[in-house]
Amino acid sequence: MKKCAFLLLSGAALSLASFTAPAYAGDRYGQRPPVVLSPDLSAPWVMQLGGQAAPRGGVVYRTKPRTKRALVAQPRTHRAEPRRVTNVALAAPRIKPKQASQLDPKFLPQTVSYDGNQKPGTIIIDTNQRFLYYVMGNGQARRYGVGVGKEGFGWSGTEKISRKAEWPGWTPPAEMIKRVREKEGRILPVHMKGGPENPLGARALYLGSTLYRIHGTNQPWTIGRAVSSGCIRMRNEDVTDLYERAKVGAKVIVM
Repeated sequence: MKKCAFLLLSGAALSLASFTAPAYAGDRYGQRPPVVLSPDLSAPWVMQLGGQAAPRGGVVYRTKPRTKRALVAQPRTHRAEPRRVTNVALAAPRIKPKQASQLDPKFLPQTVSYDGNQKPGTIIIDTNQRFLYYVMGNGQARRYGVGVGKEGFGWSGTEKISRKAEWPGWTPPAEMIKRVREKEGRILPVHMKGGPENPLGARALYLGSTLYRIHGTNQPWTIGRAVSSGCIRMRNEDVTDLYERAKVGAKVIVM
């Protein structure tokens, strides 16, 4: 009986194995589903390859590949595109004035009353008030603001206009060249051609045989001050107007 029972159990086991074995083999060796790789390089499968997680959209760098077949990610290089700027207006550079260029309105040209006894065409210069008057007649005069000689260089007297010049050249006296070099450390030119940078400005009216002149200036902010070496300074536009009015031989009174 025992032998028969053992045979029955063995047969049952063999029958069960015969039914289950084909199904197990089919599952093991059948067609596998496709492998879908995540676009995110920080997914777990990358970690299994020994890489390091990177931010989304970043790059994984492998310094020591474990096998010859290991994938090595190439670093991405991002070249900055040069910034293109269009339709930009190029502004002219600003020139900073050496000193304040505003002029007191009282030194601007204007017609004033004149009750003196000088005949028309005469020029009267009041160095204290820093005004030049051109007598026009009919009880009127044209008044301009001027710069005059600084302390120690003022003078007074009567002269005549000996000649006139447009955009005159400047030849500073040897005495002036020496004085400026010793006191200010500046080297004045022996001669300077006429032009906008010339200290004599746009026009000059020479006074007799002296070294003094009524002239323009390249420093209009000095009008109304005692700054010159004895000459009478005017704005370029003002001395140009006076140049057209005054005649050679006209009397000039400096007081």
